[in-house]
Amino acid sequence: MGKVKQTCWLIGLTLLLGCQPEVQTPQAEVQSPAVPYQAIKWRLATSWPKNLAGLGMAPERFAQLVEQMSNGRLSIDVYGAGELMPALSVFDGVSQGTVQMAHSAAYYWKGKAPAAQFFSSIPFGLNAQQMNAWLHYGGGMALWEEVYQPFGVLPLAGGNTGMQMGGWFNRIIHSPEDIKGLKMRLPGIGGEVLKKLGGIPVDELAGRELYGALQTGAIDAAEWVGPYNDLPLGLNQVAKYYYYPGWHEPGSTMEFLINKQAFAALAPDLQAIVKVAARAVNQDMLDDYTQGHIAAMNALIDEHSVEIKPFPSSVLLALKQARDDVLAQEATKDPLFAKVLQAYLANETAVKRYFRYTEDALNYHE
Repeated sequence: MGKVKQTCWLIGLTLLLGCQPEVQTPQAEVQSPAVPYQAIKWRLATSWPKNLAGLGMAPERFAQLVEQMSNGRLSIDVYGAGELMPALSVFDGVSQGTVQMAHSAAYYWKGKAPAAQFFSSIPFGLNAQQMNAWLHYGGGMALWEEVYQPFGVLPLAGGNTGMQMGGWFNRIIHSPEDIKGLKMRLPGIGGEVLKKLGGIPVDELAGRELYGALQTGAIDAAEWVGPYNDLPLGLNQVAKYYYYPGWHEPGSTMEFLINKQAFAALAPDLQAIVKVAARAVNQDMLDDYTQGHIAAMNALIDEHSVEIKPFPSSVLLALKQARDDVLAQEATKDPLFAKVLQAYLANETAVKRYFRYTEDALNYHE
């Protein structure tokens, strides 16, 4: 059978059997319809007045970054102190799932977890740069997560005020004897140090309450943050002296608190966005405070004629010794506190040794 006849016979047989010969045609590109995502909404409660310079703006900037980077897939509504819950109830709010996030300071939770205080600021301890290094590259974050693990809370560094001022006083401090009986708004371990020298720490006053407390004599002294926040509160109007340095908070780290179950429910890319946004705001807040403090201090000195006074060396030495005693005593009460203290002090010693040859070596008198 010739080639042409054979081909015709095969085609005819195919048609007879009801089959169609396979024809190769270009495949059209199949487009899947876009699957709409469901936007996730979180609530974030803060310990600060809404939009307060520095402290209050950090969570606002964080929420903006998260929404932008996620293209709207995760949006976060920020609430100031008292809008959803009291300022010092935000940790419980996150732990219990009432809100997904909060922005606050770790030393407020000393009653729940004494070791939490190391992740805000320790008297005579690490400054902002040193704290960031310890947290992110020196093992500090792992310890912080361990401290909050029983509460179902994930911490992230959430900004830094830089070194604070020593506070506003209505009496002159000449010696350690002048600390006795001094009623001062001073939270955390700093308050325990003050108590060691006979002072009376008051830690439940919020920033907006300090003006009235100083004005009425309910307290003799108060620390809040530094010029950037102190000037708008008008504390210079109700206290005579502005003392330095801020021995109690040389580098005050703020925190983002995240409910662990809510975080685990996020897609991996959204989890990364939350962490990256927090890291960006952590640095942004320090930059904001540094420039804000500079401008506000100039105003306090040049426009308001505030009398700025240094703590005498004898007072600082007594406070430092009291700090060491307080830390040692607290370590005997709580094994986790002792564990974090050992790591913190080892890092503090190494940091101060290095800085003695670098930044500190520039501290000369012009």
